[in-house]
Formats: sequence, C-alpha cells, structure tokens
Amino acid sequence: MTLRLRLLLMIGISMILMWGAVALWMLHGLDKEMQRTLDQRLAMSAHMVAGLMSQNPAAWDGRTGKAGPSTLSMPVAAKGLACQVSMRGEVIARTPGATPESLATAALGFSERELRGEHWRSYTLETNGLRVTTADRLTERDTLLRNVTVAAATPFVAALVGSLLVLWFGVGSGLLPLERLRQVLASRTPDALTPIPDKPMSRDLLPLVNTLNHLLGRMSETISRERRFTSDAAHELRTPLTAIKTHLQVARITQGTDAEVAMDYAEEGVARLQHTLSQLLTLSQVEGAFSWEDGSVADANEVARLAMRDAVPHALERITLDSDGIRAELALPQALAVTALRNLLDNALRHSPASNSVRLEIRRSPETVSFHVFDRGPGLSDDELALATQRFWRRGSGRGSGLGLSIVAAIAERFGGSFELLQRSDGGLEVRLTLPCMVGSVGEDFKHVLVPSKGSKMPTWPAK
Repeated sequence: MTLRLRLLLMIGISMILMWGAVALWMLHGLDKEMQRTLDQRLAMSAHMVAGLMSQNPAAWDGRTGKAGPSTLSMPVAAKGLACQVSMRGEVIARTPGATPESLATAALGFSERELRGEHWRSYTLETNGLRVTTADRLTERDTLLRNVTVAAATPFVAALVGSLLVLWFGVGSGLLPLERLRQVLASRTPDALTPIPDKPMSRDLLPLVNTLNHLLGRMSETISRERRFTSDAAHELRTPLTAIKTHLQVARITQGTDAEVAMDYAEEGVARLQHTLSQLLTLSQVEGAFSWEDGSVADANEVARLAMRDAVPHALERITLDSDGIRAELALPQALAVTALRNLLDNALRHSPASNSVRLEIRRSPETVSFHVFDRGPGLSDDELALATQRFWRRGSGRGSGLGLSIVAAIAERFGGSFELLQRSDGGLEVRLTLPCMVGSVGEDFKHVLVPSKGSKMPTWPAK
C-alpha cells in the first residue's frame, strides 16, 4: 500500500466516522423534533375544529342520528389525515375515510392504534359536550422522515465524495517533495556517498535530508576507515609472510647451523603473524556485533592476575601490583578486560628496561575501576601521543603489530570507559584505563546490575 493511499484511507475513514456520528446525532434529533411537531399539529387541529364547532352551536345542538356521507373532497396529500367530531356517542361530522367506531373509542390525549391494518396516531379532545379526534397515518410520518433524511444526506454524501477527491490530489501534491527525494536517491550510484543537496527542498523534509546526509557521512567515514584498515592489514601481513618464505627457502638450500637459524627466524615470523592475526580478530570482535552468550563476569583483581600471567608467564616479578584486594566486578566480559590490560602491560614491558619493573595500580570508585600502568621507558612526544592509538602505528621500526593500543581504545569506547596516555615528569608513561563496574559491586556482594554509560550497549546478566 502506497503512502498516498494510506494517508487517504486514514484521513477518509476518520472523516467518515466523525461526520457519520454527527449525521446520526442530527437525524436522531430531527426525528424527535418532527414527531413533536406532528403531534403539535394533531393537537392544534383538534383544538381548531372544536373552536369552529363552538362558534355555531345551532348547527349541531340537539342533532340526533348518525352523520351522513361527507361530500368534502380531500386532496391526495391529505389522505393520511382523519378527523371526527362526536356528541354523546354519536358522530356528527367526520372526514372521508375516517371510521366512526374506531375513532370514537379513542382515549383522551395521544394514543396509537391499528385501523384496517394501518398504524395511526391520534389526539382526542373533549370540550363542551363535543369529542374531537384527529389522527394521521404513521406510514405518512415515516415517508416524510425518509424524504427529509434523503434530502439532508444527499449534500453530505456529495460533499464527502468531493472532499475525498480533493484530499487525494492534495495528498499527492503534499507528497511531491518526498517523491522528488526518492528520485534523487534512486538516481545515485551505489558508491555515491556525497551529501544530498538541501536546496530546493521542502522545509518539512530538511530534518530527513540532514539525517540522511549524516548517515552518508558516517558511511563514507566507515568505508574509508575500513579501506585504510584493509590496506594496512594487507601490508602488515605481507611483511611477515615474505620473511617466513625467505627463511624457509634459506633453510631448504642450507644445512647445519644456517638452516637452524633460518628455521628459528621462520618460527619467529610465524609467531609474529599469529599475533597480528589474533589482534585483528580481537579488534574485529570488539567493533562488530558482539555476542554476550558467555556471560562471565570480570573481577578487577582476577583480570589483573590473568593479564600479568599472560604478559610475563615466567617473570611475574617484573610487574608490581598495587591493589587493596577489594572485590569490584567490571561491566564487560572477562576475556576483553584481560585482553585490554595485557596489551597495556605488553607495551609497557617492551619499552621498559629489563632492570626496571612495571607498576600496576587498581583504583576503585562507586561506578568505575581504573587500571594505571607506569613504565620507565623513553616515553612519547606530544605528536607521538596523538598517533599512538592509530592502527598499525609504531615508533620507528619497533616490533609488534601496532594494534595493541588501538584494541584497548576500542574496548574502552565500546563499553563506556576511557583510555588516556600521559607523559610522566620523571620519565616513562602513565596509561589509564577506566572501565565501568556493576552497581554495588565495589566492596559488597555483586547485584548483577550494569551501570549504563553513554554509547555503550550492555545487557543485564542473570544472577548465578
């Protein structure tokens, strides 16, 4: 169903229902008014006849016997009316068609009765010895009401049909700017992400056009970022693959120590390639549609322990942990929290001298948990701090995939946290990773309620 037809049906049905209810209300009131008016006519006719008869009492005073046939000629339109005058039970005057026996027995006032298979409504007045009865046929009343109804409904129906026709063309004219916008969008190529011109455009469509332009801008930015990411990823993967291929070729044509060294280099390239692929998969998982089926809850102390174990499985003494041991549940899956903190520790250990340790501090607040990583490395300049979270960025020819800090920033942004790199005055870097925690999870029992943050999408996990 088209939008034009849908609007016409909605507005048309509303008009029909509204005006139909008004028409029924009007016809109901008209019927009551007509019945009252016709009853008044019967009563006035009876009083008028009684008044005329009382002006000439000699014409009927002392008269006996039944009234003879009336020579009065009644018009066709008056065939539904009847009148009868009686005195002391004897009919002294009546209209043609009136039945003396039936009208004579009519009760005083208004009454309805059936005469010769027809329904009549009568009014009987008794004054000065005279009994005057006037009556009209109910079928005549029904015919009159039907004629009035048809006369009143015909203009209404004609006006309603005309209104629907005008409404059809009016809706079409009102939707014309939307049709123009549809044609503009239909004529665009799939890769056209330039903004839609807002002139000439209906003022009512400007919010829609602005929203579409905003969407096109985000799509263009996303596509550009993905293309850049694909290009960088292809370059990063091609380098270790080329190195692995070269070392394998060297191992094939050499023997002894040279072959072993070439195989060691090949294994190192495979490990680097595996690490890069793992980081890429993690980044894709964080930025894409994430599955919450695991439902495991991350405790800050457990996250720190696992991250330290993964970062330096055989040299835990290189990391100094400063934590008060208070329980604090993070509002994100444990695997991602461990990945983010491990990347920070890996980066700090890589750039710190082997003789210096890396310090990890855990600080809690009612709504967040902050991980602070301090290293004794060379630090970064202001320009390098701005580039540090970009994908595949490495200072100089440094080792690593260049994705670690990008993954940390993506996880923090996805779950409503924050990520900061700060230059220390005494040398090295301070990295702050702040993540949201569960309501009431710091220092007390876990209540399984998430703290929503702006832009985050977090479910409520069921209680254990």
